[in-house]
Amino acid sequence: MILPFRQLFLCSLISALGLVSILLNSNSANAAVDDCPIPALSRFQRHKVVRGETLESIAQRYNLIPTTIIGMNPTLQSGAVATVGSVLQIPPYNGIVVEVPSGQTWRQVAAQYKVRADSLFEINGCQQNPRIVFVPGVNWSPNGVVTKSPLSTETKTPNRESLSGYPLAQAANVGLAYGWQINPATGQVFFHSGIDLLAPVGSNVQAIAPGTVAFASDQGSYGKLVIINHSGGLQSRYAQLDTIKVTVGQQVKKGDLLGTVGTSGQPTSNQPHLHFEVRSSSSLGWVAQDPKGYLKK
Repeated sequence: MILPFRQLFLCSLISALGLVSILLNSNSANAAVDDCPIPALSRFQRHKVVRGETLESIAQRYNLIPTTIIGMNPTLQSGAVATVGSVLQIPPYNGIVVEVPSGQTWRQVAAQYKVRADSLFEINGCQQNPRIVFVPGVNWSPNGVVTKSPLSTETKTPNRESLSGYPLAQAANVGLAYGWQINPATGQVFFHSGIDLLAPVGSNVQAIAPGTVAFASDQGSYGKLVIINHSGGLQSRYAQLDTIKVTVGQQVKKGDLLGTVGTSGQPTSNQPHLHFEVRSSSSLGWVAQDPKGYLKK
């Protein structure tokens, strides 16, 4: 398939050696919002080639494929070798950098490259209208043909049997579901990475499965947040709490008290609720899953 999007063969914009400094100082690279990873465009590294290194050995060092490095370095696209002393731009993942046409949405870009829309959204710092984005898991090609990277960046199917429960004492109505939603406060379309379960302030919040507390503190728009790491590469998050009753490193059992429902952070609704997420580990970090499949009362 020939791409209608124009791949940014970076030499047409800036020199290869200037790529990282330009991206680090651009709005595209730095305009992340709270709770999102650092944008991929601001995580590029420079690698100075030393004697004995090959493109293959450099790619292996950074867990990339050679094609990815070629796509990020215009001097290599003509078949040149990585000479001793030359500096290469190294992205954090396999993928390509593309320019987003005006008016395109996250879902359209994701559909074009056949990647998860929420992963694309988060890996680029949760920006609403970026001009330049990093698309993970796609191979660069001189003829613009998209192929998936053999080092897949897609999330493996989570083992739902290892995570099943309910974070409140009583079943609750859903205030805001998982997925693409309209923010009731601003009217903007955004990706809601969890589910809002309506509950009075002060209601007990409990662990849905055994695990280890990985985070228990304030975190941006999440407010007071507890993160539990579970077996099977899964993680649960309990946000916008009023109080936190656990500490980092603590082992918890299913049903253990983690804190109480509150309104800390930046809730998307005026109705008190628990913001609850399930995430799974992948090469792109902790990727959001639809919590509905894990909730069982």
